[in-house]
Amino acid sequence: MKEAGKIFSVLSDEMKTFATLTIRDLTKSFDKQHFANNHIFLEIEAAKITALIGHNGAGKSTLIKALIGIIPHSGKILFNKQPIRQQLNRISYVAQKADIDFNFPITVRECISLGLYPKTKFFKRLSKSDWSKVTDALTLLGLNDLAHRQISQLSGGQFQRVLIARCLVQEADIILLDEPFVGIDSVSEDIIMNTLRELKKQGKLILIVHHDLSKVPHYFDQVILLNRKLIASGPTNLIFNEDNLRKTYGNSLFYKGDANVF
Repeated sequence: MKEAGKIFSVLSDEMKTFATLTIRDLTKSFDKQHFANNHIFLEIEAAKITALIGHNGAGKSTLIKALIGIIPHSGKILFNKQPIRQQLNRISYVAQKADIDFNFPITVRECISLGLYPKTKFFKRLSKSDWSKVTDALTLLGLNDLAHRQISQLSGGQFQRVLIARCLVQEADIILLDEPFVGIDSVSEDIIMNTLRELKKQGKLILIVHHDLSKVPHYFDQVILLNRKLIASGPTNLIFNEDNLRKTYGNSLFYKGDANVF
């Protein structure tokens, strides 16, 4: 992991502030009676990996999209006590795979390099140093042999690693991932988790929409349980319990036998 140390040492020199993402009374409604998010108050800490958990339709993806300003909502969102809308260049967002065009004609190397453009001046070419970051990210995510392959030719796990590599070169302070482990192989999942743990050490704020309850205690420092309204949030060892899961999912979860995570 010599190469990993190289790229992470570069990132950690530029990311020195541990901050908090503050959500105050966030509400998203489709009309006056149907709420996707209903008066959410949250504090999400940096230097931790946080899971956002809830059933389908609980408002998880809606909350993520509200954070990055792509859907209208009421309430306030602050990062380091400043409005998040003024700091969108500090956010890296990976959508669900269903929302991404796999057929766009671009290579793995080029796709990763897109993470550099938010900090690149218009009409300015990427520097040798920029491309070095791309190379380091390729190595770290085990993608060197795929660098010149079209993204349409990748497996689900390989493509997810490309998206994480793009986050890496972007050097964002907030990393938002929507269901990154769905439909990927175990090798890719392990590589991605190891990368996220290194980013956590740098003080990155990492928020992941996640559905596999069996892996929550092993992957996440904190959990947020959501069912349109906030059910509970805090350290995984305190919040991730049967009582809170019943409030989040209802008894149907336990009828299916999913409670064996305890």
